[in-house]
Amino acid sequence: MELLKYVNTKMGTKSKMELSRGNTLPLTQLPFGMAAFSPQTGMIKETPTWFFDPEADTCEGVRLTHQPSPWIGDYGTFLFAISDKKESKPCAKKLKKQTLHPHFLEIELGNGAKISLTPSERGCAFRTKKSTAGEGYLSFFGILGNTTFEIKENALYITNDYTEKSDAKGFKLHALITLEGADPRGAIIENGACHIPFSGDEISGKLSTSYISYEMAKTELSRIENFEKTLENATQVWENYLSRIEIESEDESQKQIFYSCMYRAFLFPHMAHEIGECGKEIHYSPFLGEVRDGARYTDYGFWDTYRTSVPLFCIVARDELEKMLEGFASDFDECGYLPRWTALGEVGCMPSTLIDGAIAEAVVRGVGSRELHERLFNGMIHHATVPSKNERYGRKCLEEYLKYGYVPYDVAHESVNLTLDFAYGDWCIATVAEKLGKDEIANEYFKRAESYKNIYDAERGLFVAKDKNGMARADFDPFVWGFDYTESGAYQNAFGAPHALDEIASLLGGNGAACKNLDEIFSTPPHFKYGRYGCEIHEMTEMATAPEGLGQCAISNQPSFSLPFLYAYYGDTKKSDYYVKKIARECFTPDSYPGDEDNGSMSAWYIFATIGKYPVCPGKSEYVHTTPLAKFKIREK
Repeated sequence: MELLKYVNTKMGTKSKMELSRGNTLPLTQLPFGMAAFSPQTGMIKETPTWFFDPEADTCEGVRLTHQPSPWIGDYGTFLFAISDKKESKPCAKKLKKQTLHPHFLEIELGNGAKISLTPSERGCAFRTKKSTAGEGYLSFFGILGNTTFEIKENALYITNDYTEKSDAKGFKLHALITLEGADPRGAIIENGACHIPFSGDEISGKLSTSYISYEMAKTELSRIENFEKTLENATQVWENYLSRIEIESEDESQKQIFYSCMYRAFLFPHMAHEIGECGKEIHYSPFLGEVRDGARYTDYGFWDTYRTSVPLFCIVARDELEKMLEGFASDFDECGYLPRWTALGEVGCMPSTLIDGAIAEAVVRGVGSRELHERLFNGMIHHATVPSKNERYGRKCLEEYLKYGYVPYDVAHESVNLTLDFAYGDWCIATVAEKLGKDEIANEYFKRAESYKNIYDAERGLFVAKDKNGMARADFDPFVWGFDYTESGAYQNAFGAPHALDEIASLLGGNGAACKNLDEIFSTPPHFKYGRYGCEIHEMTEMATAPEGLGQCAISNQPSFSLPFLYAYYGDTKKSDYYVKKIARECFTPDSYPGDEDNGSMSAWYIFATIGKYPVCPGKSEYVHTTPLAKFKIREK
């Protein structure tokens, strides 16, 4: 079964800061590959991370990108294009046709010039055709940060030091390009660009990248085969990953959405390790500014992905997940804390240490060795006990959480979500400790995991912030976003302690009362108040403009992901079936998501919805089951 034909890499790309329909890029790359490529239709000066518009009729060129999200930004990037003349900066050219697939990208301009590309793990093979004007330049542009160009050993050597938000000591991207049909020694380097003239109609080339050195880029270049073989490999690799879950459906639209989501699920995290000449994995450490042994992965945010992406990997990408976990353990070894949200280095843009959920899920599903689990467990204990002096790392307001049993709202914003995340993280630590036979530690952290009760208001059926004196917020309003909650309000977090769903139901008066609480969430109109944000953020807009009947279930953002499945958890599968089907059918299209896709997390939600099983609490060896939306077959790996 050929599945690549169903993938729309542009799904989610018609987005803007004010309204997200995915905030994605049409990436041509291998699964979890280190190098990704996208057309660049133009950078908005104020927000250069939004650089692709699927409706644009012009194109500036092809961008080497590592960007995991427009809210996070890019690093180690440059642009290449075909020009009739030497241009000092990228210029928009009339677009005749673009073909965008996971394994193949082709840009054809109105003047007849063309770029075709197929990816390798850390680079690509490409072909270019000049315009009908007669002259041709293959041009490379530095677009962000400091970019240098140099001719070394008959190849073009490019470096770029740009990192948008992360702190990466001594970082430099090393890229190497060799050509057939043009001589790099004839390059004209000026004004932050490099132009290589060619007189024949076509040239072909190879591009490799390294975060370590010129020598490593050279080694990687030697591994890239010709265009045809690289394309054949990319095709086979993607078909392998897409076929790990196969669905049967007469609805072509459903298959397009499903396999586009499968493609998205396997893009992140990106490899950040390389293979030395002796076959050993090595990586550049952004924390130490030096080369270390072992695998490393980056461009990943656990606040989003622990809920769905990692549980999906536990089913269909177990070997890859084990290697990712080894890389996350190496991050702890190198910087003292497990990663929270990385884009090369640690960004730490979202609260909490929800890698706890990812680790607990992997441990209970048997992914990785006991030795690896011990290493990860040490990292979990560290961020649960040792406050960090740098807010990018560890648990924010850990000392206050340990002192009060919750994070007070007069100490920090997002105090409710911090408390709930820490309580769940403590439960994850206890679960891993129990698996490792550390019963005393397990008992301690199971007790700590009950801290969610300290801010639960059973009469309202909501979590309500408290101050340092233990007083609930007097001006509490469930429609207010942002003061005490992360990108949400009280309704979206009503069941925000996933490890304690039974206890929450008990506090409410039983499973029937829990279902009534869910009824209130889904029936309350999607009103909101700006709160701390001071303006309407895109998550508010997306909730308000969602299909009627979802109420306060803001499925556009992760805190609401489990809500439609919780009816089934509490015994009402019929209502879960209704809402899951409604969201899958009305909020997802072949072109769009209901909100930020976020590193595969929303795609994995759709995949779980389709196969009728959902991990409401990663770290528990159980799923909530709903009626599948299609017949399916899982090739577990």
